[in-house]
Amino acid sequence: MSALPVDPARYGAFLVSMFVLAITPGPANLFAIATGMERGKGAALRGVVGMNAATLVWFACSALGLGALILAFPKAFHVLALAGAAYLVWLGLTSLWAGIKDVERHASARVRAGRSAFLDGFMVQIANPKILLFFSAVLPPFLDVKRPLVPQLIMFACATIGMDLVSMSAYGLGGAALSTRMNAPGFRRGFAILVGVLLITAAGLILSRGR
Repeated sequence: MSALPVDPARYGAFLVSMFVLAITPGPANLFAIATGMERGKGAALRGVVGMNAATLVWFACSALGLGALILAFPKAFHVLALAGAAYLVWLGLTSLWAGIKDVERHASARVRAGRSAFLDGFMVQIANPKILLFFSAVLPPFLDVKRPLVPQLIMFACATIGMDLVSMSAYGLGGAALSTRMNAPGFRRGFAILVGVLLITAAGLILSRGR
């Protein structure tokens, strides 16, 4: 048996799978884009940290055996997913309203501290059904029951969070690059509306995957 916590072949296969999952657009990456567009680079990166903090909580829960408890009571997670989707819809509708009714106030609001991007990101990811799918279907085949579980989870967590940090940050900074055009009056309305649509789309993905 290898001295490593995980089998190298299994870990390599996991890295390939995780890379595909990380770069695939989903609720988290759409949220990163929307946050970058609406609130700039700093908020986008804080949102990314918040989302990965939620992923770390899921890994900790798995180490403690709470993941199995969630799977045993799926309705509890369904309620959590509904709450996360509702929160995203509220954020999306707020942006849509600002774009349609009060563009100038929406544009100036971006320079204020506002709500916590970290907390927004945490709430989005903690209720993301893609996370439940990951811990119930993607991760288990890569775990080796003959080896200690916690060291394996630490290595898988490092890979997962590392790739997500890179992918989500790229999406968020890409969205932030668009925010530099906010000084163009004709761009602001479509900008605010697009942010709203992205957030509501992310909510739709949460609802569709959480059924």
